[in-house]
Amino acid sequence: MISVMIADDHNMFVEGIESLLEGADNIQVVSKCYSGPEVFVKIAETPADVILLDINLPGMNGIEVCQKINKEYPDVKVLALSMHNEESFVTEILKNGAQGYILKNTGKKELLSAIEAVYNGQSYFSEDVTETIMKSLVNPKSGSKSSTLLAPKISRRERDVLDLIVKEYTTQEIADTLFISLKTVESHRRSLLTKLSVRNTAGLVRVALENKLTSKT
Repeated sequence: MISVMIADDHNMFVEGIESLLEGADNIQVVSKCYSGPEVFVKIAETPADVILLDINLPGMNGIEVCQKINKEYPDVKVLALSMHNEESFVTEILKNGAQGYILKNTGKKELLSAIEAVYNGQSYFSEDVTETIMKSLVNPKSGSKSSTLLAPKISRRERDVLDLIVKEYTTQEIADTLFISLKTVESHRRSLLTKLSVRNTAGLVRVALENKLTSKT
């Protein structure tokens, strides 16, 4: 059973999400929060596996909450659930440890898929969010910095694996696509985590996008 916390400052929206999740066999809402500081009060009382986190929270915004959760509760997965689809919001919360980012207009099916994905250590982005990130790579803002020091450290096969991770392929799908074993996929993934100095799949996605380490197709 995946335990979920909902953190949003709109009571009606929180109740709506809770209602959507009620019928799920493997997901249980264990707490609801309406401000940034309240997240830490509730999570100390009732631990959660996944936090559905809005960015606009009073007292402490979602990006600050995510940063603190990442430091104090590293096993808790954060799934940003926001109305904002601007590059700056997406990039900042990923930098601070979020495993996924979906929009508030998402449907029940995608919400359930996103929760399960981040719980299992995968990243998940709404289609519109992925498009926003990819557009930022094609048309970077003037003055933006992109490191070129990371690319030489990655082998061609590791780059292939990273490309598919960014495209949200599962471990099995990566193995099937590249005609390699699951064990080999995991070996490449561990190597990428070490080489790129990140702790999880979301970190791999963030570094890959920031440094243009994958194809744009």
